[in-house]
Amino acid sequence: MTCLAATAAAAALLAGNAHAEDLLIKIGTVNATSGGAAHLGKDNENGARLAVEELNARGLSIGGKKAKFELLAEDDAGDPKQGTTAAQKFADEKVNGVIGHLNSGTSIPASRIYANAGIPQIAASVTNPKYTRQGFKTTFRVVADDVHLGATLGKYAVQTLHAKSIVVIDDRTAYGQGVADEFDKGVKAAGGKVVKREFTNDKATDLMGILTSAKAAKPDVIFYGGMDAVGGPLARQMKQLGIQAKLMGGDGLCTSEMPKLAAGALGDGQLICAEAGGIDPNDKAAVKGMEDFKARFKKRFGTDVQLYSPYTYDATMVMAQAMVKANSADPAKYLPVLAKTSGYKGVTGAISFDDKGDILNGALTLSTFKAGQKTTIGVVR
Repeated sequence: MTCLAATAAAAALLAGNAHAEDLLIKIGTVNATSGGAAHLGKDNENGARLAVEELNARGLSIGGKKAKFELLAEDDAGDPKQGTTAAQKFADEKVNGVIGHLNSGTSIPASRIYANAGIPQIAASVTNPKYTRQGFKTTFRVVADDVHLGATLGKYAVQTLHAKSIVVIDDRTAYGQGVADEFDKGVKAAGGKVVKREFTNDKATDLMGILTSAKAAKPDVIFYGGMDAVGGPLARQMKQLGIQAKLMGGDGLCTSEMPKLAAGALGDGQLICAEAGGIDPNDKAAVKGMEDFKARFKKRFGTDVQLYSPYTYDATMVMAQAMVKANSADPAKYLPVLAKTSGYKGVTGAISFDDKGDILNGALTLSTFKAGQKTTIGVVR
């Protein structure tokens, strides 16, 4: 063997050994990347993907080894059975942590599987209160829940919109029914009245029957608990029936796709929605941080942020920070550190967890749409 060849062989061996010394950290993410919420699912997945890519670019060291993060993505189509199948797959693969799922209805049953496997799970778009109230030590979220969201919207409907007649419709999913129930409670707590309660499903396109019934109640406000895939047709059919009521909803209607799905049926200021999270517009540093994130996101994926990708990004970064602080990617070792997260400065704001795994002092953003563009009404905590 020539000297040059020997040198090359030695270099290859060293490179191979160095690669073998890398610490592979598997981060799982599950989202509905097919079906009516696919645009939101892909948005969530891409937020986590951007975080993983940026973590790898930093060249972090954990336990004396170079950390190499790998994102494993699964689609649960918003179906609880597919969600638990994906969760079991990740448990069998012994992933180091999970970001997700997108929906409350899939995250709640999946959380038991992760808990039994000892795998930390951080949700970035799950708002049903039950998610963190099951007693699992592995369950966290970086957004406010529906108790806060529903109560705020209910109060707004009664005290700001002065609605006398309110109709509530939900899609019977864990998310949709949950946020509708909390809105109902918020209305009553503010001294208002829900005159009619209706329900549909998360794949409905014909809502004429429900809306005809609702119209008879002469509503000032119609609240829809569900996602934009049904919220859009609901808005169109409200217009067709001549219903002048304000349309209200949770984060499922607060998406950039909502005006498109409504096909021009939303008048300026007609839709009022709330999403968990938000940046104080008066905090210039926070606003710039979010703008920078959105620019990086668009450059990487060629599309705008839909809704919760900044939160999946932060969730991934919070998980990685806990691993670095614990000097281990072993869930049993970094989980106690993750639970004590306090004051982490993310692109979505400060992140600290309470004893249930909920974010402390979570923000809530009230928005409307004008000329098809989402406009912030205010950020409350």
